[in-house]
Amino acid sequence: MSDELPPGLALSWGVHPVQRRGPKPALSVEQIVDTGIEFGDSQGFEAISLQKIAAHLGVSTNAMYRYVRSKDELIVLVQDKAFGLPPELPEGWREAATAWVHAQVERFTERPWLLDVPIRGAPVTPNSLRWVEVMLQALESTGLSMHDNLGCLLLLNGFAHNYASLVRQLGASDDMAVQAEAVGRFLVPRLIDGDYPMLTALYTNQEYEDGIDDDLEFGLARILDGIQVLIDSH
Repeated sequence: MSDELPPGLALSWGVHPVQRRGPKPALSVEQIVDTGIEFGDSQGFEAISLQKIAAHLGVSTNAMYRYVRSKDELIVLVQDKAFGLPPELPEGWREAATAWVHAQVERFTERPWLLDVPIRGAPVTPNSLRWVEVMLQALESTGLSMHDNLGCLLLLNGFAHNYASLVRQLGASDDMAVQAEAVGRFLVPRLIDGDYPMLTALYTNQEYEDGIDDDLEFGLARILDGIQVLIDSH
């Protein structure tokens, strides 16, 4: 039956294929997954490969297929374990949603390579589903339908992912602040001459390039306000 399931699903739930007769396995799926996480933490997402893990563990690449069927399966297992479990959320749907989003952003900050993992469908692995479960439980008090609550969860999840991705990209350059200052000096007179009054004011007050930390709270508050409007309409 596991052959009919998406890669990594059965293994993530601890369902291992029946072992054929032969020598006792030299490795375990847990060892392979832990090594994949180590590579991601130290070298980035591209370093997570069956070949590199096999070389590190002292086995052939072909031997790896005794434990995982493909690189896709490996990535699914590595992602689920690396992201881990959600924190305990506070009471109140709004407070819970705030903590949930912050926890996701923190996880992406700790392991930015998780942002590079392709999204191939709805969560189906234990840890990823636990994140969904705890947020749906928190949203149950809203009185909204399960469909609407799931929509709210997807909105919050997308915001956390996009914000973390933006922070990662902006933080990739150490001289970002210096560049922003130089760009401002260059642009302001041209914005004035070109009739960009709103952008001129933003650049003059140094508000256009700053405030990425504030953007998290501002954007999250607007999303939560929108959910409250939906709740009130019911």
